[in-house]
Amino acid sequence: MVFSSLSFIFVFLPIFLVLYYILPASWRNLLLFLGSLVFYSFGEPYYLFLILCSITVNYLIGRGLEHFKERNFKRTILLIVSLLYNFGFLLFFKYTNFFIENINAALRLLSVPWRFYTLNLTLPLGISFYTFQIASYIIDVYLRRTKADRSFINLGAYLCMFPQLIAGPIVVYSDIRDALEDRMITIYGLDNGLKTFIIGLGYKVIIANRIGTLWNEVCTIGYESISTPLAWLGAFAYSMQLYFDFCGYSMMAIGLGEMLGFDMPANFRHPYTARSVTDFWRRWHITLGAWFREYVYIPLGGNRLGKARTIFNLLVVWFLCGFWHGAAWNFILWGLLIFVLQIIEKNFTLKWLNADNIFARLISHLYMFFYILVSWAIFAISDFQQLGVYLSRLFPFFGSGINWNLSDFVRLASTYAPLLIASIIFAMSFPERLFDRIRHRVSGIILAFIIFWWSVYYLAIGINNPFLYFRY
Repeated sequence: MVFSSLSFIFVFLPIFLVLYYILPASWRNLLLFLGSLVFYSFGEPYYLFLILCSITVNYLIGRGLEHFKERNFKRTILLIVSLLYNFGFLLFFKYTNFFIENINAALRLLSVPWRFYTLNLTLPLGISFYTFQIASYIIDVYLRRTKADRSFINLGAYLCMFPQLIAGPIVVYSDIRDALEDRMITIYGLDNGLKTFIIGLGYKVIIANRIGTLWNEVCTIGYESISTPLAWLGAFAYSMQLYFDFCGYSMMAIGLGEMLGFDMPANFRHPYTARSVTDFWRRWHITLGAWFREYVYIPLGGNRLGKARTIFNLLVVWFLCGFWHGAAWNFILWGLLIFVLQIIEKNFTLKWLNADNIFARLISHLYMFFYILVSWAIFAISDFQQLGVYLSRLFPFFGSGINWNLSDFVRLASTYAPLLIASIIFAMSFPERLFDRIRHRVSGIILAFIIFWWSVYYLAIGINNPFLYFRY
């Protein structure tokens, strides 16, 4: 089940909210826990045992870490067991076939006749996200940043909370520990959260799904057959689809959390208005960046051990970040591209890119335009041969020259022009700032009403796509 489905909007959510609001406060975590399991079971019921096992194992390990307060060796063993367990399942389901395929490729190069069979595995929904969440909980308990939860139900509600179970935001336990124990349910929270949910739904259904059909048409034509202008248009469409898809999901999750009494962290802050790659990654998937900073970069030494070590630490972070997104070499290449550009910026260009003059603003935004479109093209195309073809269309002076057959470009650009313009406008900050000013006025209610039923109309006629980040 996904947020942008009629069954969720008109069946699951109303029933859940009615029960949630009428039950005593002491029962709400149990309802949230069980309701989240029901929500997850609509997608992959046969992987429910993974989540339940994760809760059980980490609940017991967390309590064990509390018990062995002075026995550091035993506490360290428990930490290692937990990390091996949590990341072991993630590695198995997400990366087993990737390793097998690359071992087979190496054997072919060496003319060795042996081959290993790939496994018939499907990636459990949300495993990349809830693994990071439960790992952060255990690490924080180990470091005594927080106390282990004594309630199995509360820990289960934290890990399985349906607003962020499948695709984040990545919520650290300490951020909502107090809310798990005692939270306020108010009409204001319901109203504000519902409107945030509706804006996210509009981003997903009205913009992301529809502009995604432009990228699908480019893929259908074939990368070999598209013109250079169409290649850039396709990359632009995918970039906007990805942003409004994931940002829309995050806004829906935050809105749902507010309706339930939780204050979830923001996950996006208008990243396409950034003037550097460094700033972009402070604005895009903020909770993932915070997780890598807190649990990888800083433990490695951060920027405290000299320039060479800082570069190494950033390399590790961006390699892992790329690999976390998917079991394919294009994701590693994508992460390494970010690493290289950040190193260049931090050592040479960042101060100039951030200069407060018109020329610097123009150049920095142009630089980010190229970075965003090229990086997301690398992100989207996992086949290296096809990626090479697409990049040769983007940069024809490195290949066979510009394809000036513009018929497809003109047709698609004119068809999608209103949507392309709308995506540019809503990627900026002022539409959301404007809505925040009228959110609680009659005009804000009317606007939310229009967006909601417009979205429902598109869902009813079948214009829907799964959230892109479900696959990562």
